[in-house]
Amino acid sequence: MKKYIVTTTIQSPTEATIKYSQVEGWQLVVVGDKKTPHNEYENINCEYLHPDDQEDINKELSDAIGWNCIQRRNLGFLYSYLEGADVMATVDDDNIPYDSWGKEIYVGKEIEVDLYESANGYFDPLSVTEHSNLWHRGYPIEMVPSKNNVKHLGTEHRKVLVQADLWDGDPDIDAICRLSQQPEVKFSSISPFATRQLSPFNSQNTFLSREVLPYYMMYPNVGRMDDIWASYTVQKQFPNSVIYNKATVYQERNEHDIVLDLEREIIGYRNTLQLLEGKYDIPKDVQQSFEIYQNSFI
Repeated sequence: MKKYIVTTTIQSPTEATIKYSQVEGWQLVVVGDKKTPHNEYENINCEYLHPDDQEDINKELSDAIGWNCIQRRNLGFLYSYLEGADVMATVDDDNIPYDSWGKEIYVGKEIEVDLYESANGYFDPLSVTEHSNLWHRGYPIEMVPSKNNVKHLGTEHRKVLVQADLWDGDPDIDAICRLSQQPEVKFSSISPFATRQLSPFNSQNTFLSREVLPYYMMYPNVGRMDDIWASYTVQKQFPNSVIYNKATVYQERNEHDIVLDLEREIIGYRNTLQLLEGKYDIPKDVQQSFEIYQNSFI
């Protein structure tokens, strides 16, 4: 099985990036940007995609995404696919992997999972953890007050196409939650769990099967909904294929302007629920970028 790790960065190699480069059995792909110190990646075990390399892979897709943005990672997804990846992990350069990272991979397997259902119709994966006062970034904000009314339905066997591992430290929550809670978390060791409802997952510490990659594009020009709306696209194409799993990284979050994060999440606060209900269409330019992305896999 060919296993790839894909990340983007504008920084010198971080502790996390160096550790990912050393994980046995995995090939790290670092997608550079205009600001990245390119030469510094010659000294670690990775395949570094210089901006020129990315344009060689697919100039049309590169132009559609634009520069100086995390969505450059899409070129890494495509590159991994073209290199024959069976499983691809998408990670952030501030998520430091534990020694256990990448050793418990369920993608491509059928496993037994705990199954949950939210009374409001949309499942928040944090609602069944000890940190249920928080909510996952991209969860419909209108549903937050009722999100913890959740029922355990027992277990079911599920063919896993997406495995979303959690994150200790600074969790992936939206700016409203972060400003009000300012959390530092440690998740207990939990068994894999799932839902049959739409539920957000991110690009921070997530494992994707090969067949999912053409449908998982980090959308450009939608702020901090890029990976979240992508997760909903995947679930509509491959229902009942996602599981959540224990934390396998510790996030020492890169410096963020939380108010700017809030501004970049407004599009989600306003439109995510409507998107899930079929009352809002992703902007036309984003749809066109997605078409270019999908055509790149043909």
